[in-house]
Amino acid sequence: GEILRQLSDTLVELHGQHDDRGLLNPRGHRVLLDEFGDLTIKLKVTREAWRTLSSSLKSLDQAQAALAVVREEEDFLRHAVAELDQLSPEPGEEATLDARRRLMQASERIGDDIRKAASTLGDGAEGAMVDAVRWLEGAAEKAEGQLDEPMAALSRAMNELADAQQGVDACLAALSFNPSELEATEERLFAIRGLARKHDVLPDELAEHADRLRQRLAALDGGEAEVAALQSAVAECQQKYEAAAQKLSESRKTAAGQLDKAMAKELAPLKMERAVFATELDAGDPGPDGIDTVAFTVATNPGAPSGPINKIASGGELSRFLLALKVCLTKDSTGLTMIFDEIDRGVGGATADAVGRRLSDLAEGAQVLVVTHSPQVAARGQHHWRVEKAVRKGVTTSTVVPLLPESRVDEVARMLAGDTITDEARGAAKALLAG
Repeated sequence: GEILRQLSDTLVELHGQHDDRGLLNPRGHRVLLDEFGDLTIKLKVTREAWRTLSSSLKSLDQAQAALAVVREEEDFLRHAVAELDQLSPEPGEEATLDARRRLMQASERIGDDIRKAASTLGDGAEGAMVDAVRWLEGAAEKAEGQLDEPMAALSRAMNELADAQQGVDACLAALSFNPSELEATEERLFAIRGLARKHDVLPDELAEHADRLRQRLAALDGGEAEVAALQSAVAECQQKYEAAAQKLSESRKTAAGQLDKAMAKELAPLKMERAVFATELDAGDPGPDGIDTVAFTVATNPGAPSGPINKIASGGELSRFLLALKVCLTKDSTGLTMIFDEIDRGVGGATADAVGRRLSDLAEGAQVLVVTHSPQVAARGQHHWRVEKAVRKGVTTSTVVPLLPESRVDEVARMLAGDTITDEARGAAKALLAG
């Protein structure tokens, strides 16, 4: 049953006194107006512009989110790169500084001993040997050559002593340093090691690490450029969407005016010339279908407040409104199936005849089924069925009987005159059917 109901909603439009779907549902009014105004192309352009705008907004959101992640570490990156650039450590520098520091630390411990040795060698040892040479030279003449070898050895020793003194002096020179130099060396060495620990790399890898951080900063700059480009693209898409939606909105205003005029023209012969039908366009939230909300409203008398058709109009009026609206909206449509239930209720004579004519017009482009008690309406039908109700054994049953042409005349005559069919009634029925 539910499947059949959904299928019938798609294939059949049912209009009666209590029609709560189709034309009375404001959610469908925009679609109906767009169809009436033949706005398919403008609607398509607007939808495409909305899709493009939505897509560009999504890309911008993603780029901004990615940039926000990098921005969170921007301060750290800039500070780290500045710190590394200021120190500017080079590969191998840590080992050089470490060796220099150890040598300076050692020189503090051994410097005193070497200075004492240098002092002893320079003064005591050299002086004693010079004295010894002088004394031996005085004695050598009388020693019959016995002192030649010792004196030669002493001469060699004096040369060796000179070499020793030179070497010790050179060592002292090498070990001599300004205390502030040790301080500076230690400060730089500790700074390099501290940064290496901070960044969890080896000291010799600091320069390479600084380059990596610079690349991440470059990505940040690139991300900012990408976001700026996407913002520009979004602005352009927004402009295109607004232009398309505005054109669509203007066309809808034009179509609304045309529909209102067409409705005024249709309502007059249905004896509702005092009613005012208006297609109201209001600004809505921008979306794929544009920037408008559309609602069909009616005031049953000029100056009376307007509102939704089904809230303002009475049963008979509502049926006629729906008929007029259908005639206006389906002029170029074919293949529709519409069922009208007692659309002529509460009207008679000329109004009923006008309702019949309008239903006949509608049937030119659609399949129209009408349940009616009005002979003026029934006479307009191309095919007729009589609906009969009977109570048998307490159960009400309805039967539908197809009518042959001659039976149609009798049935319309009965609708005109009652159960007793007179020749006048039959003649009137023929006239109606012929009209």
